[in-house]
Amino acid sequence: MTETETKKRKLGLTSVILISLGLGIVCGVLIHYFMPGGFVRDALLVDGVFYVIGQGFIRLLQMLVVPLVFCSIVCGAAAIGDVKTLGTVGVKTLLFYLCTTALAISIALTVGNIINPGRGVDMSSIASSDPSTLATASETSIAETLLNIIPKNPIGAAANGDMLCVIFFALFVGIILAILGRRVETVHKFFTQFNDIMMQMTSMVMHVAPFGVFCLLSRTFANIGFSAFLPMVKYVLGVLIALACQLFLTYMILLFVLARVSPFKFLKKFVAVMLFAFSTATSNATIPLNIETLEKRMGVDRRISSFTIPLGATINMDGTAIMQGVAVIFTAQLFGVPLGPVEYVTVIATATLASIGTAGVPSVGLITLSMVFNSIGLPLEGIALIMGIDRILDMCRTAVNITGDAVCTIVVAKQEGCVDLGKFNDPNAGSDLEEVRMAS
Repeated sequence: MTETETKKRKLGLTSVILISLGLGIVCGVLIHYFMPGGFVRDALLVDGVFYVIGQGFIRLLQMLVVPLVFCSIVCGAAAIGDVKTLGTVGVKTLLFYLCTTALAISIALTVGNIINPGRGVDMSSIASSDPSTLATASETSIAETLLNIIPKNPIGAAANGDMLCVIFFALFVGIILAILGRRVETVHKFFTQFNDIMMQMTSMVMHVAPFGVFCLLSRTFANIGFSAFLPMVKYVLGVLIALACQLFLTYMILLFVLARVSPFKFLKKFVAVMLFAFSTATSNATIPLNIETLEKRMGVDRRISSFTIPLGATINMDGTAIMQGVAVIFTAQLFGVPLGPVEYVTVIATATLASIGTAGVPSVGLITLSMVFNSIGLPLEGIALIMGIDRILDMCRTAVNITGDAVCTIVVAKQEGCVDLGKFNDPNAGSDLEEVRMAS
């Protein structure tokens, strides 16, 4: 009995989802190639059990999107009340995070269009015909798209799933909460506690993800066979290439140009933090180690890092934005959904703003991915293919996220004269920190 309980503890949710992914693919392929068509296969299994359970899971994801994103962004924006005390430091930090996120999503869309991960497979026949699971991409100009960010009716925008409007209104509310401070402490506490409720609800929904993933993938492969496997491999490669570009090109160039320090020395000292983030797949858990490493190994004033690093764990999700960008191209090509300039601008704006409300915990990016899909009319069935292989990508993008936080901290601290360059350039600085960590 004890051994069984131990095995259950070791077999986490991610492992179960991966197993469900594999079983769903195998089940779908076997049904496609070996089970004769008829009532049992088509009506009972593929369009019956698999469809109902799979679509039920998608509806659970849709149920979470608006309240989760709204509360997360309100709480995140309210926390930016420290900007008033840190002055220009806060403004520079926010601009850095938002600009690098927009750049990250742009890189992802470019890489996706070069690799074309979803080409060669037509999955449009298995997209849900339920209009509530599909958004309609309107033919509007870029100017109208920008104006439509401002909601005429915030409640109506939330009811219609117009997420850019929801994000805009949530930011507005959060900033006002930060300005009014203790005068609205009760309201602030309400949003904080409701955000905790939504995070718990997200956790509960994710526990039924294995069943949803199994049914969605079984239905997918039962309809199209094994031909969907190659696009999944190309999707993974696309995300990894875009993450590498963001890490080794964007961040290192910004570090060298804006802070005038060696990217190689930074990477050598920061690799331990990246590995920790990779293993935990959570930015929040890496905050203490990130701050400590920046202070003791690189000479960054803790007054700067204690603000920029926690803020980055909340709003700087470049790796998540990259995943969403490649996923958009992947899904659009799989389901034959054309994307034009307006859709690309919408994706960049939505993913950038959504990063503010993406909590620094594993797999929450998949929830906001459904919001990005909704904004340009992509079927949410594409998320099923992504979920099963998301863990390894989640680990990789978390390492990129926390590296972006550290680069921003060094850039801002250097411009404010709060970096000890002697300690940064000393290869032995903070070596005792490494010894303590190795011993523990």
